Amino acid sequence: MEKIRVSKVDTPKVAKSPAVHTLKVENVKLWRRGQPYTGTLHIMPHHLVFSAPPPPSASASAKPQRPKEVWITYPMISHCSLRPSPTSHMQPTLRLRCRDFTFYGFEFRDDKQARDVYDSIRSLTCKLGRLDKLQAFHYKPKSPENELNGWQIYDPRREWKRLGISSKDTEKGWRISEINTEYKYSQTYPALIVVPTKVSDSVLRYAGEYRSRQRIPALVYRHPVNNCSITRSSQPTPGISGKRNPQDERLVAAIFATNRGWRSTPNNDSTTTGSTPESSMVNLNESAADSSFVGVGDTETANPERSTVDDLTGSTETDPEAPKIYGAQQRNLIVDARPTVNAIAMQAIGLGSEDMKYYPNAQKAYLGIDNIHVMRKSLNQVVEALKDSDMADLPPNKQLLAKSNWTKHISNILDGTALIARTVGIMHSHVLIHCSDGWDRTSQLSALSQICLDPYYRTFEGFIVLVEKDWLSFGHMFRHRSGFLSSDQWFQIENERIERNRNTSGGGGGFGDVLRGARGLWSRPNDSTESLDQDPIGAEIQNASDVTSTTDAVHPTLSSSKIGAAEEHRETKVNELSPVFHQFLDATYQLLYQNPTRFEFNERFLRRLFYHLYSCQYGTFLFDNEKERVEARAAERTRSVWDYFLCRKEEFSNKSYDPVVDDSIRGKERIIFPKKGEARWWSEFFGRSDEEMNSPIISPPTYASSSQATRSPPRNSHSGTSTPIPQEPIVTGTETAETATGAGTTAHIDNPPPMPPTHAFQGSTTSSHPPTNGTHGPSPLDAAAAFGRDFGQNLKAGIANLNLGIGGGAGVDHSRRGVSPSGAGVGGGSNTSRSRSRSKELRKEVEVEMQ
Repeated sequence: MEKIRVSKVDTPKVAKSPAVHTLKVENVKLWRRGQPYTGTLHIMPHHLVFSAPPPPSASASAKPQRPKEVWITYPMISHCSLRPSPTSHMQPTLRLRCRDFTFYGFEFRDDKQARDVYDSIRSLTCKLGRLDKLQAFHYKPKSPENELNGWQIYDPRREWKRLGISSKDTEKGWRISEINTEYKYSQTYPALIVVPTKVSDSVLRYAGEYRSRQRIPALVYRHPVNNCSITRSSQPTPGISGKRNPQDERLVAAIFATNRGWRSTPNNDSTTTGSTPESSMVNLNESAADSSFVGVGDTETANPERSTVDDLTGSTETDPEAPKIYGAQQRNLIVDARPTVNAIAMQAIGLGSEDMKYYPNAQKAYLGIDNIHVMRKSLNQVVEALKDSDMADLPPNKQLLAKSNWTKHISNILDGTALIARTVGIMHSHVLIHCSDGWDRTSQLSALSQICLDPYYRTFEGFIVLVEKDWLSFGHMFRHRSGFLSSDQWFQIENERIERNRNTSGGGGGFGDVLRGARGLWSRPNDSTESLDQDPIGAEIQNASDVTSTTDAVHPTLSSSKIGAAEEHRETKVNELSPVFHQFLDATYQLLYQNPTRFEFNERFLRRLFYHLYSCQYGTFLFDNEKERVEARAAERTRSVWDYFLCRKEEFSNKSYDPVVDDSIRGKERIIFPKKGEARWWSEFFGRSDEEMNSPIISPPTYASSSQATRSPPRNSHSGTSTPIPQEPIVTGTETAETATGAGTTAHIDNPPPMPPTHAFQGSTTSSHPPTNGTHGPSPLDAAAAFGRDFGQNLKAGIANLNLGIGGGAGVDHSRRGVSPSGAGVGGGSNTSRSRSRSKELRKEVEVEMQ
């Protein structure tokens, strides 16, 4: 019989809410992995607790065993279904699916008991409506955890100093701006923003108007050896009219110029990774000369006919056994993590991507990483493959696992990470990363690239600093993407219809037809069925109020307030949930698995961090940005999740960790790279064995030709991946000021090469009659490019004609609609007001679907 247990240190002490009475149900049967346990179920204010008495001891002198307990925190529940008793011979059953991939079934004696428990769980999850009712605001840790203060681990000024940036050191070309100390410049950015020294705050104010939500290009990492940078931002807003912003162009140009004239002197001494920001700063600066990297001016000239993407994606660095060649001609890179078609569609609502004509000396690469809706569907398919393991000990459905494309998505993220890390560390160039709003895929790529480039972020403290900086301070929407307050949509009673208020998204008429016709084309082929037709139950999560909190050193002008982000009424919008941070942890696991001696923490640390993302026992991940955490006074009212890990550091330490960094010794280099095509299932995370998750799918025998039968297996068809990951290039399109390649590129080329219409390619690759002029027919990439261009331009024109109210880009002819530009005419101002209101709703729907 499988043991169900919880360690003593994990049993939380909670302050019981007087408004909630504990419900105790005797003689409940728990099913888990096909094993039944009979015991008592307790409905507590923040947990569902099942306790089963220990089996009788065979010896009277044996030490008495503790009762077996299962603690389930309510925000961990992602699905709850009640099956009433259909006959007197069957017991009613309550089945739970949890976000940590545990599945439980509870059998009760009668329907009333089952319904009472179901209603209690529902009222303690999706009926809370406020963050301050979660466990984090009531949790009181015991010693030694209560003696720590994880909120003080990350100090932005100390981290920037570690990277060589301070008010006393401006030679590296960067300064710390305080333009956002009151969060009025950008509500989703940190209080302190690092920008080029040559760019004033006045320029930043104008540049902010051009970036979505004023998320301007800002520094997150400066390489200590070559002074190259990783910066991040949101998408620009050129719209259909292709408007520009000279201040934004100046800001990006200044970023790319920060390492001009920079030199470093190489030698081959080794160093040890520091454990604190101060010591790490010293080690990194001292070891700038310890690397085998050389300065940009000392490198050999690269082939001018090849692009950065060509050099990096075709680099021998993908082979870990190939010799490493450090240094190349500087070619700066703007990474747009979205599929190209998504970027084009965003132009129709006044957003979009950079026109590289105005950003010379750089190249833009579209990575084609799928959006939040595709990732959510992928995870749901993984759950479908595992969900029946409560009542029966069934193996995972390998076909559904393969169909989910989960490991393919992780592989794509890692390939994008490798491109960025090589651009900075090998090509000695700058990288600017963005997606749509710059808080989902951007956070993944930025943080993972820094893990690859800097050994400090592979230590306990460094990883904590990285999460605090790139995820928490730079505004990943943890609350928005995680749905801590649950949803009515996750509760169902079999054979009973639950009434819900359905808000039909996508609209009717032409706009709805355009979006429905574009289904599946917002990104690369992914079999997604997500669209704006989906019913997003629940109101949109409201923005935080402009209420300020107590003063501190970073934002001294903020005053105290009684009401903050924690007290506002919230509802989960299911259509905007996505496993973004989950994927980051999975990708980090892949790097750890491939480099087992290069990380100070172990796999269990990542797994437990994911658990506490949803446990809501700590306040670290409850909010969407730094501003909300400050307003809610999270550091005063809740505990930091890092307290939990720091007081248990020993059990989360990697016993194989080697802190020595020496670029002259293979296996101890400063930089690590993910191995292409080797993403695997994180079996421990999904509560399964490695054999269950990573053994190859056994297919029925096929009658292959002799040539196929003798063909050698592909390089990556080894044990460790359930299905071979297609080796598709992560870069789906590139742009410079002169050229554009790939499907759906958005550059405005003065004289683009003629591109035949899409239908000209139909059947070209399967025709039995080759061209008679001696030339080869168009390639599939040519067809994709033609289709992407046709589709993108037609989509932009179609949406623009719907008048979404985008200033300067919609090009609406009011006379055609019988309405004067001032809004007068048939129906008067009320019709115009309703039209504008609907236009805003439609624009929001497009933006949500594309993000």
